Amino acid sequence: MVDDKVHCMQKAKEYGYEYWDGDRRYGYGGYSYRPGYWKPVAEKIIERYHLKAGDKVLDVGCGKSYLLYELQLLIPGLEIQGFDISQYGMDHCHPDFKGHLFRHRAQDPYPFKDNEFDLVISLATLHNLRFFELKVALQEIERVGKNKFIMVESYRNELEMFNLECWALTAESLFDLDEWIWIYNEFGYTGDYEFIYFE
Repeated sequence: MVDDKVHCMQKAKEYGYEYWDGDRRYGYGGYSYRPGYWKPVAEKIIERYHLKAGDKVLDVGCGKSYLLYELQLLIPGLEIQGFDISQYGMDHCHPDFKGHLFRHRAQDPYPFKDNEFDLVISLATLHNLRFFELKVALQEIERVGKNKFIMVESYRNELEMFNLECWALTAESLFDLDEWIWIYNEFGYTGDYEFIYFE
């Protein structure tokens, strides 16, 4: 909050080198692949949604796609796609990643058929949209996925709200737990969801 945060937010929202691999004040401060780091998450996703070879998975806001790569390692026969606003992030995915990545905004209509994917995931992305943009994003995730899982940043009390405000560089939608659930219901999202809190 005292480190020229407005400038840092503006730079982070370019979603380029500075956000992913530049100075920590602009974002991740170096987001590199760590073998096995995403494996427990990938295993839980596979177990919960009964994924198998031939199933189709879409990641909305895939970034460098390390979770998708971990899914690929565990089930090589998955059909994997992801999109992100950050071309830099996708250009720096794991060199052995075999899925299809393309640049697209989460709040724009998706170029897919209804129920095209067995699973659509979106982790730490939708809170970066403005409120009125969430409607399209949530309805599109609902439309193209048979199963859905979303995770966003949120808060349950004033301390967590303050910590989130201090931490967040790119978030546009800072809502508490009840507000997010209301939004999901209001915009017709019926999939699974989870939250990150800054205690």
